[in-house]
Amino acid sequence: MTKHTHREVRLAARPDGPVKDDLFEIAEVPVPEPGPGQVLVRNTHMGVAAVMRTLMDENTDVPMPSFEIGAPLNGPAVGEVVAAPGTELTPGDLVEHRLGWREYALLDADQAHRLEPGLMPDPAAYLSQGPTALMGIERGAEVRSGDTVFVTGAAGGVGSLAGQIARQFGAARVIGSTGSQAKADRLIGELGYDAVVIRGAGSVEDQLREAAPDGVDAVFDNVGGEQLTAAIAVANRGARIAIVGALASQLGADTTHAAKTEIDTLSLLSRGITLRGVALYDHLDLIPQWNRRFAEGLRTGALSFPHARLRGLEHAPQALRELTEGRHLGAVIVEL
Repeated sequence: MTKHTHREVRLAARPDGPVKDDLFEIAEVPVPEPGPGQVLVRNTHMGVAAVMRTLMDENTDVPMPSFEIGAPLNGPAVGEVVAAPGTELTPGDLVEHRLGWREYALLDADQAHRLEPGLMPDPAAYLSQGPTALMGIERGAEVRSGDTVFVTGAAGGVGSLAGQIARQFGAARVIGSTGSQAKADRLIGELGYDAVVIRGAGSVEDQLREAAPDGVDAVFDNVGGEQLTAAIAVANRGARIAIVGALASQLGADTTHAAKTEIDTLSLLSRGITLRGVALYDHLDLIPQWNRRFAEGLRTGALSFPHARLRGLEHAPQALRELTEGRHLGAVIVEL
């Protein structure tokens, strides 16, 4: 039976710097009634991501609409269909959609994607950032057997999977970067990284040269800035560099200005290096492929899903704040 009211998280003010809890407000509102062709979903899990900090700004370079003050935020969510009059969905179906940050979501039927029952051992796994990781490894960096691969931002929701996927594609050596020794130890001990560069522990380029004495063949860049500059400096002839994220801009101390990356174009030319930006909205066909790969990997133990899980919609602002502060390794999920 549907509740009469539910909670949603709204943007209360634009940030001026890091994410803070007082930028959000939780409102209790009536549960909407679905009309013909609409679906009412009781959300069970939602994910947060670094791009949400960017979308809190009024103007961004991201090809997504910014969040509006006084309106609920949005983002990936999984939930169960409550009612879907005049559609092919039925109550109880598990669906994925983009209206997270609320306990109940009302959306058009074509905006709710039915998920295969029982495919994932944990419904939260549908909220992994694996499709982006697979895209960057397979289509961006084109990782090949025997490659030395460098993954920047390796402890995040994307990077923690990218390293695992690189190994599946035959990488001989996988190097990551992160912001603390504790995370570096976990990347090596739990996720199979061979070496880790630690941001703030000296020159990134010097650390990378030590970790990759024979250079790097493929780069999965989540960060930009100094780390991308170092990756280019250490890249071998014919290296493929995938630009997948821009965390240095999204989560840096100055989020109003993009972190600049100086590139010696003559050096790229002379070494035949490919620099390619890739975004998931151009590779949506990878999502079902990833779901099958991930489900099998989780069941066999070939892949793991590093993530933190907070419980209760009231903890969604905290989840985003802690993600942007680098508190967690892997994805950050809110169980509603």
